[in-house]
Amino acid sequence: MKLIQATVVSAAIVLISPFMGQLQSFLRRSLTTENYVLLFGTAVLLAIGGSILYAVLRIRERRLARFGAMAAALMIGGAYLWATATPWPEVNAVERVHFVEYGLIAVLYYRARLRQGFGEAGSGNDVSLIIEPLLLAFMVGTLDEWLQWFIPVRVGEAHDVFLNLVSIGCGLTFATALQPPASYSWSLRPQTRVRVGFVSAAVWLVFAGFVSQVHLGQRIRYEGIGEFLSHYSATRLDELQAHRAALWKTQPPKTLRRLSREDQYMDEGLWHVRRRNMTDGNEAWGENLILERFYAPVLDTSTYASPEGNRWSAEQRANMEARLDPRAPAFVSAANPYPIWVWPRALFWSISISVALVCLATAMFSGRRGNVTSCP
Repeated sequence: MKLIQATVVSAAIVLISPFMGQLQSFLRRSLTTENYVLLFGTAVLLAIGGSILYAVLRIRERRLARFGAMAAALMIGGAYLWATATPWPEVNAVERVHFVEYGLIAVLYYRARLRQGFGEAGSGNDVSLIIEPLLLAFMVGTLDEWLQWFIPVRVGEAHDVFLNLVSIGCGLTFATALQPPASYSWSLRPQTRVRVGFVSAAVWLVFAGFVSQVHLGQRIRYEGIGEFLSHYSATRLDELQAHRAALWKTQPPKTLRRLSREDQYMDEGLWHVRRRNMTDGNEAWGENLILERFYAPVLDTSTYASPEGNRWSAEQRANMEARLDPRAPAFVSAANPYPIWVWPRALFWSISISVALVCLATAMFSGRRGNVTSCP
């Protein structure tokens, strides 16, 4: 039952993420920045304060050590939020809610694992008590970021998935202090090795799928322009350019639909528009050449992001060309806002599947032999 509860809460957090964008947009329009920040800050304080109150009422034994662990979790979480704070208070407010969410997921999976056969009344808890909740919460974070990558105006990347590990770690620290196991071993018991192996392989393959779709791409070099990174090949960009040019003549994307599928082609074009507009000289010129060659519909079409289009006027283009430095090195675009790695997809998946199979085989073999070694 506890596992079902943890899974339902995790699924809800992932599935409501597209709606959270709508809610945040509505609240920003309806409230002042101060009240917006106050609303989210109050929600976070109530959640943390309620958890502390519950702990005070529940904990009766080894209070110093257990409250010390909780205090450490709170201090680490506070330091993390301070270190990763942005100049925008409204963004920080949302990140604090996100931090609490993943701490809660870690707590729920820990409680589910604690009640699966051992619990405080029993014995025999091993390191899987920590490994499994951590892996499952990490997978939830991966799925959350993956879904955000498909949603307009949301960004999902591997960096954010790993940042979730801090909140997961704080949640697990809080959970173990609140409900410590009666006994514990730092090795894996024979009956848990296979399960940890299957969970590890599943989480690894989900993360590999996320990385494959979001972070793998190609380096495109074009004579007279330079080079840039894209999720698509040059041939595929030409196909998408022709398709969008025809489609947007009658159906331009003038309305932002937050619950729709992100147009990754348009999104890439907007990367180069933003980079062009925030730079000057040869870099702005290079970005504009990329746009003219591969993303012309993004320049010429009125969209929700650019109601007036993005193409330079003839005069602006001529002025920029006259200011070029002929001694500048070959242009290399830095427009992509998150890493795109130029790895052969077939090789990437061969290695990923091999790692999963090795993890499974090692777990099953060590489980049969009853060794104390764990799945790598």
